[in-house]
Amino acid sequence: MKHLFAKETDIVIVGAGPVGLMCAYLGQLCGLSFVIVDKSLEPLKVGRADALNARTLQFFEIIDIFDDLYSLGKKCNTSSVWSHGKFLSRQSTWWDELEGCFHKHFLMLGQSFLERLLDEKVKNLGTSVKRGTLVENIQLTEKECLTKLSNGEIISSKYIVGADGSRSFVRDHFNIPFQLTRPQIIWAVIDGIIDTDFPKVPEIIVFQSETSDVAWIPREENMDRFYVRMDTKIFKMEEAISKINQAMYPHTLSFKEIVWFSEFSVKESVAERFSIKERIFLAGDACHIHSVNGGQGLNTGIADAFNLMWKLNMVINFNAPPSLLHSYESERKPVALSVVETSGKLVRSTKYSENNTHAQDYVKIVQEHAGNITGMGIRYGNNGLPGSRLYDFEVFEGDNKIRLYSLLKYNYFTLFLFGGTKSNLNLPKFINVIQIFLNKQERFYWTENFQYANKAILVRPDSYISSLTTLDDIDLIMNDIF
Repeated sequence: MKHLFAKETDIVIVGAGPVGLMCAYLGQLCGLSFVIVDKSLEPLKVGRADALNARTLQFFEIIDIFDDLYSLGKKCNTSSVWSHGKFLSRQSTWWDELEGCFHKHFLMLGQSFLERLLDEKVKNLGTSVKRGTLVENIQLTEKECLTKLSNGEIISSKYIVGADGSRSFVRDHFNIPFQLTRPQIIWAVIDGIIDTDFPKVPEIIVFQSETSDVAWIPREENMDRFYVRMDTKIFKMEEAISKINQAMYPHTLSFKEIVWFSEFSVKESVAERFSIKERIFLAGDACHIHSVNGGQGLNTGIADAFNLMWKLNMVINFNAPPSLLHSYESERKPVALSVVETSGKLVRSTKYSENNTHAQDYVKIVQEHAGNITGMGIRYGNNGLPGSRLYDFEVFEGDNKIRLYSLLKYNYFTLFLFGGTKSNLNLPKFINVIQIFLNKQERFYWTENFQYANKAILVRPDSYISSLTTLDDIDLIMNDIF
């Protein structure tokens, strides 16, 4: 591949869905240069993912897009089960029991809202997506990655991120094994504005009957979504609506407007590798796909982006050892495998049940795997606080009430000193030191929460705890940054 006139950049991002756009936005916040390409002509308008979990909402607070989205969606943390027109149960305990979390719910909001927002953010920061553009070839040399585009451009980059979906060109180009499991479960999905005599409430409702399994998902504004298990490859939308009515009998439902209709067969896979020579990385559906059950797809992809981009920033801008990039796969692949396991249990429970209690079985699995579904149980490693998420709680600046997460920035590590006297530390410039006193102060940060009292907590840019010590041994914390 000739590259005499190649454009140079830090990162080429292939795919401008929510994961690719999030990688781009995070990269911009870190001062990285990039080129992002996508075959689509514009951001998504309707359909696809429908829920942001509690952990994703925390991520959005770190990068200041939470307020842009939160008011647009519908809060939902309750699931109920109905059978033959009768209410069976209602539950939300897995949300209520979350600690260190202020938003104990899903935000029901279509993927298109996130895509459009990120596309605008990236554009406003100076880089537009190269749309209507395909990647034709990628060559990995000792010094650079060369990406040839369908418009004739050749891009020279240090790294490539393949966020180009389940049919990833990047993954296939490098022959990364991605063996599919097909459990022969086929769903219809319908978004629309409904007319019904059912007592509608903003909760997830799972209907159970002998002939169908139907899930009713509240959505933003006046829209609702229905998932209908069909188990046949050829069906009409009217057949799916008929199954909805069978499931909710004696109540009835019709659609005043159809916004989106699609069908999908469940496929499950995790890529054998998430990177090639720590230069080319896969994220989102390019490296893991599974059933939509549990609402984990988009949320897992967003977490991939948050895990990857700060590490690339540290290597590119702060001379961190390239070995830091090994941890992307070692941390994210176990998560992907766990998500596939959880969604697999959920989707199979809609079809197979020893006692014909499909819906109750489904809810029990949700409760058992709430850590994945809420996102709050995801951690890296099993060594106590290191690798766990930082708890969020109230902090005061004088008399002003704020939140701990409002003090985090994605382009920095944050060293929190909870109590004591601020030491004279010789720290790298990518570490922001914040002291939080344990008694009321007039001009400084303080808190009434003693979760981390008398501890020095080093927090990664993605809000996971890197290491901790007592305040007396604070110098030791620097040994574990990378």
